[in-house]
Amino acid sequence: MSPLPQEPLKPVVLAVDDAPENLHALIEVLKGDYNIIAAKTGEKAMAICSKTPKPDIILLDVVMPEMDGYEVCRQLKANSKTETIPVIFVTSLTEAGQEAQGLSLGAVDYITKPIIPEIVKARVGNHLYLKRHRDHLEILVAERTREIALIKEVTIESLATLTECRDPETGGHIMRTKNYVKALATRASLDYHFTGQLDPNTIDLLYLSAPVHDIGKVGVPDTIMLKPGKLTPEEFELMKKHTIYGRDSLRKAERKLGGNSFLHIAQEIACSHHEKWDGSGYPFGLSGQDIPLSARIMAVADVYDALISRRVYKAPIPHIDAVKIIAEGKGKHFDPVLVDKFLEIQDEFRSIALEFADFDEEREALTLE
Repeated sequence: MSPLPQEPLKPVVLAVDDAPENLHALIEVLKGDYNIIAAKTGEKAMAICSKTPKPDIILLDVVMPEMDGYEVCRQLKANSKTETIPVIFVTSLTEAGQEAQGLSLGAVDYITKPIIPEIVKARVGNHLYLKRHRDHLEILVAERTREIALIKEVTIESLATLTECRDPETGGHIMRTKNYVKALATRASLDYHFTGQLDPNTIDLLYLSAPVHDIGKVGVPDTIMLKPGKLTPEEFELMKKHTIYGRDSLRKAERKLGGNSFLHIAQEIACSHHEKWDGSGYPFGLSGQDIPLSARIMAVADVYDALISRRVYKAPIPHIDAVKIIAEGKGKHFDPVLVDKFLEIQDEFRSIALEFADFDEEREALTLE
């Protein structure tokens, strides 16, 4: 036999009044439809609201000793955990200014004493109905926000996977570099040089976008991509075009999604992560702060990872030597402030490299002092 369906839980009403007869009157009116919690002081009401589960609605007297209803409402609305609980003042105060004061504090309604049962029931029911719909809307918005974030992540990961299929040297490179980028951007966000440029949302976008920094390699011929040795100058010129290929493909996608899409940072990184602070990089020879900050961060991450990784044409070098090379590139290859930030968190870079290392040879080199 199937179990009987459970009866829906009754909404919880917190009634607050220092007069027992007033509390008794509210309980008698509402007890059939709601679970009632009673409190005789503002302090007790605040204590109840600090616990879980919280009341669904509060009927609050105004004139109470020590902490009055206005102060209770003010504190509830100032707390993110209780600000959404509807508050209805139940009071004998009838002046318009007093009602306006309560509403300005965030109360949703006023009921005057002596209470009329039908009015109390109607207003409590109406505001609970509105609260249920508001809560449902917030859930829908949160779900949609998560869905959009997932679409961004899946899109970037799909593009990055495409790069892996064409580049035999990526492997853990994608996982390492995006975590380097997040670590460096997080530390740099604390420096005044980057005030307002590296908020949490931007750092998240950098983390998501970093994996496609080499997406343009899909346009480079196999004879170059799969060559086991060093490239000739002519071959290297063709390889350098991967920055333009990546920028152009991501820019087309960005235009379709809108100018402020999450792909904007991705195309900045793809295009400019081989630019150098002194202007000697490619594809455009940008220098200094003309290089997008996203690409400057990626440059440090990309070079560090290339140094500590095994390649068909080289062995991995120890972490300490990679750090030295990055430091020597300060103000030449790399943004000098970002190099300082890198040096501050170099151990975090090593930890990331160890976690996502592809080969034992790389792990051994990372542990050398």
